[in-house]
Amino acid sequence: MLLKNELPKIITSEVPGPKSSEIIKRRAAVVPNAIRCIYPCVMEKAEGAMIQDPDGNLFLDWVGGVGVLNVGHTHPALVEAVKNQAEKYFHGMFNIVTHEGYVELAEKLGARVPVKGSHNKVMFANSGAEADENAVKVAKAFTGRSNIIVMSGAFHGRTLLTMAMTSKKAYAAGQGQLPGGIFRAEFPYLYRKPAGMPDDKAIDYYVEKLKAVFEECAAADTIAAIVIEPIQGEGGFIPAPIEYVKAVRKICDENGIMLVADEVQTGFARSGKLFASEYWKDAGCAPDILATAKSIAGGVPLSAVIARDEIFDSVPGGVIGGTYGGNALACAAGLKVLEVIDSENLIERANVIGSKIVARFNQWKEKYECVGDVRGLGSMIGVEFVTDKASKTPDAKLVSNIIQYAAHHGLLMENAGTYNNVIRFLAPLVITDEQLEAGLKIYEEAIIACSK
Repeated sequence: MLLKNELPKIITSEVPGPKSSEIIKRRAAVVPNAIRCIYPCVMEKAEGAMIQDPDGNLFLDWVGGVGVLNVGHTHPALVEAVKNQAEKYFHGMFNIVTHEGYVELAEKLGARVPVKGSHNKVMFANSGAEADENAVKVAKAFTGRSNIIVMSGAFHGRTLLTMAMTSKKAYAAGQGQLPGGIFRAEFPYLYRKPAGMPDDKAIDYYVEKLKAVFEECAAADTIAAIVIEPIQGEGGFIPAPIEYVKAVRKICDENGIMLVADEVQTGFARSGKLFASEYWKDAGCAPDILATAKSIAGGVPLSAVIARDEIFDSVPGGVIGGTYGGNALACAAGLKVLEVIDSENLIERANVIGSKIVARFNQWKEKYECVGDVRGLGSMIGVEFVTDKASKTPDAKLVSNIIQYAAHHGLLMENAGTYNNVIRFLAPLVITDEQLEAGLKIYEEAIIACSK
C-alpha cells in the first residue's frame, strides 16, 4: 500500500525507536536548544497526510509543517513541477532577470485574491514574517504614516519588526528594545468576552477598545495600517467576527488607514475559501493588502504580498524586494498548488473535513468537562481545553499531555493559544476519511486517558 493511504501505526516498543533516537541525539548536539522540539518523530519519508520514521513507525500528520502542507506531503504533481523547473534553472534574482513563473503566479494570485481594487500587483518573498513586514512597509509608503495597530493574541513572525507586532512576548525573550510605532487593540475573543455580555454587545465593546487606541496611543491620522488575522493562528484559532471586521473596515475608510489581512496561515483553501478574507469581501469589508505564505508552494519557501496597483506603485524603488523572493523552483510549486487545489476540489474538501470534525468536537464538548470551546472556519478548527466549563480556567498541562499521548500513539497535533490550551487542526486537505477517523479515535482516547 502507498504510504499516503496508510493508517497510523507504532511498531517499536518505545517511541522514538532506536534509529530515530540516534538522530534526535545528534540533533541535540548541533542544533540550538531554542529551536525546540517536543515530538518523538523523525521523518524518513512522507506522503499525503502520513509520515514514516526510520524505524518504520507511521504517524498521521495533523500539523502539516504548521499549516504548510494543505496539498499534502510530496504531492506527485508538485514533485514533477519542481523537477521540471530544476532541469531548466534554479534561480535568477528577479531584479536582474525576468522569469515567467514569477509573472504567471503573480497574474493568477492577483486575479484571485479578495483585496479592494480592480487590478492587483504582487510581490514575492520567502516567509510569512517577510510578507507581513513587507505589507507594513507598503502600507507606510502609501499612506506616508509611521504607526500601525495590531491585535492581542496576534502572531506575525520572529523578525525584529514582527516580534514587536506579535502579541506573546515569550517570542521576544532576551531581545531587548523592540521597534516603536506599534500599538495593540484587544481582539474580539468571544469565548473570553466580559462575563454575561451578549455577543452583539461584545462586538461594540471591542470596537470601542480599538477606537481607544487613537485616544490613548496614536491619533488615527498617524496610523498606516491595522493588521488582522482572519483567524488567529498562534492566538488560538479564533475567527475575527465579520461584524467586527465590518466596523474596522469603516474606521479604516474614514481615516485613510490600510486594512491588512495576515493570511499566512489561513490561505490556500484551509478556511473553506481560497483565502479566508473572501468571507470579508462577501460582507463588503475586503482588505486593502493581503500577506500570505505557508501553503502557497506546498513546502517550498515562498510568500506573497498582494494589493491594488495604486498602493504598490507608491513604494519607492529599492524599498521592497530581495534575493530569493519569487525563486523559480518556489514559483513552479506555487503554480502547481493552485492547480491541485482546483483539480482536487480542496476548497470543498476543507468544508467537508470541517463539518465532520466540528460535529465530533461538539460531541466531545457535550461529553467532557475539559472541552470548553470549538471554533474556526472550514477545516481550520481549534478546541480550547479548560479545567471546567464554569470557570473556563485554561488547562495547558492537559493539552501538553494529550499531545504527548497522541504522538506516542501515531498522531501529531500542536497546541496554540495565549494560554497554550488550544489544540489546532492543521491536517493536509488530502487526508483520507479513514485517516481522519483514525486520528479522531486516537485524539479522543488521549482526552480520556489524560483527563483521569
